[in-house]
Amino acid sequence: METLEFIIYPDGRVQEKVTGIVGNSCAEVTAAIEAQLGQVLSHEPTSEFFAAQVQQQSAVANRQATYSDW
Repeated sequence: METLEFIIYPDGRVQEKVTGIVGNSCAEVTAAIEAQLGQVLSHEPTSEFFAAQVQQQSAVANRQATYSDW
């Protein structure tokens, strides 16, 4: 389940937390919202961001092993 959580502080800062989206696609989901909110001060990727990258690397390694078996 994809969720976006926003915490709005009294000084106007907004903290955004995205869960349930694997990989870099969370940036696509939040781009329009962030453009309306203003300046982004920092990004902190979650473990879900890195989960897709690990899967892609192992798929490349499997393909390379298959080619060497010719």
